[in-house]
Amino acid sequence: MTRLLPGVIAMAAVVVASNILVQFLLGNWLTWGAFTYPIAFLVTDVMNRVYGPQAARRVVFVGFIVGVICSLIGSRIMLQGDGYTYAAVSLRVALGSGIAFLTAQLLDVAVFNRLRNQAWWAAPLASTIVGSAVDTVLFFSIAFSQSLAGLFSENINMEINWAWEAVPFLGMGGAVPLWVSLAVADWLVKLSLALVALVPFRVLVMKLSPNPA
Repeated sequence: MTRLLPGVIAMAAVVVASNILVQFLLGNWLTWGAFTYPIAFLVTDVMNRVYGPQAARRVVFVGFIVGVICSLIGSRIMLQGDGYTYAAVSLRVALGSGIAFLTAQLLDVAVFNRLRNQAWWAAPLASTIVGSAVDTVLFFSIAFSQSLAGLFSENINMEINWAWEAVPFLGMGGAVPLWVSLAVADWLVKLSLALVALVPFRVLVMKLSPNPA
C-alpha cells in the first residue's frame, strides 16, 4: 500500500480541491472545479499503467470515500438566502457527484485496461474521454435535471432550481436550461485537458515505472 500512497494523496487532494472550487464561478458557464477535477483521471491512469488495474481501483475508492466525507461536511453547513435555509452541498449534487465519480473512474480503469497494449497514448486518451463523458452526463443529470425533481423533496429541489433557468445555449443558441450549457462547457474542458494530460502522463509513467509502455 505504501507504493500507492502518492496516488492516494493526489486523488484525495484533487477531490477536496474540486469540492471547494466547484463553488466558485469562472465566467458564465464554468467553475474553477472544472479544471481540477479532470486531474483525477490522470491520477487513475498513471496508477493503472504503473501498478495495474487493481491498484488503480483502490485509489479510486479512496477518492470516493474522501468525496463522501466532503459532501457530508458540506450538507451540515447551512446557508441563508432568498428567505430560506439551505445546505451548502445539496443532496442532489452530493449524490450526482458520488455516483458520477465512482462510475466514471471505474469505467476509466476498465477501458484503459482493454487498451493497455496499444500505443502509449491510446489507453489514457480513450479511457479519459469515455470516463469524462459518462461523468458529465451522470453528474449533471442527477444533480440538476428537472425530470428527476419528483424523486426529491421540494426543499432539495429549491436548492438547485437556479439551474433550471432557460438561457441561450452557451450564450448564443436556442433557449435551454442553464445546467445543459454548464454540462457541455464542463465536458469541453475535460476533453481539452484529456489531450493536455498526455504530457504529464508520459512523464510520470517514465519516472515511476522501470519499464514504461
